[in-house]
Amino acid sequence: MAALLLGTTCAAEAQWTAPAVTNEKDNFSLGLAEISTAKTTLFDPLFPSDVLFPSPALTASTFGTLAIAKPLALTPDTAEPAAASPKPRFVFGGRDDYRWQLGFGFDWIRFRSPIFNASAVGFRTTITYFTNSWFGIEGSISAAYAPEIFQKEHVKLLLYGAGPKIAWRQRQWEPWLHVIMGGAHEQPQTSAGGRNAFGLQLGGGADYRFNPRFSGRLQGDYVRTSFFSQSQNNFQLSAGLVLHF
Repeated sequence: MAALLLGTTCAAEAQWTAPAVTNEKDNFSLGLAEISTAKTTLFDPLFPSDVLFPSPALTASTFGTLAIAKPLALTPDTAEPAAASPKPRFVFGGRDDYRWQLGFGFDWIRFRSPIFNASAVGFRTTITYFTNSWFGIEGSISAAYAPEIFQKEHVKLLLYGAGPKIAWRQRQWEPWLHVIMGGAHEQPQTSAGGRNAFGLQLGGGADYRFNPRFSGRLQGDYVRTSFFSQSQNNFQLSAGLVLHF
């Protein structure tokens, strides 16, 4: 009986609830729940007006919490700017254009004098250096040939010289004016005088830019010469290509 009583008493004590053990190192659930609850903003689905039209206090509190908790990931100001594309070297006009021009083309010269008249066809070569966007120095040589005259004598004309050139280099079409001062040479030899004389060319033309390197050219000039101790009023027309470099 004594043993039975002792066993019953021990079983009854074992059914009692053990006191809660406080251990800060092991029990971290409560602290985590408190932190999460403090930093979480909940809204009541029964009152959508808080979502659509939040109060100023709620808005300030919410954005303040977000700003403190985690900064925005987008920081465009701190990102390195993209490298700027290089400026093209070629433009239709301005100092970025090529300064040298080399022209080749066909030439037609109408020569008139009291001794003989001739229509000579040949070639023309020019070279120009632009000191700025509109002013250049040009050199020119023209060589042309005409049919036979004076007992199977061939007419040969040579014009050469240099001078200033003014161009409007701002569009695909490039109009220009020039003055070429130099000399002239003609054949055949006549009894009226020498074969060399002063030559002056006044005129202009226009270049059409196909691409940065090549243009087409049309031009016309008034040509004044002084063969045979006289003055001759002539003109010439030219067409060709221009190389830019």
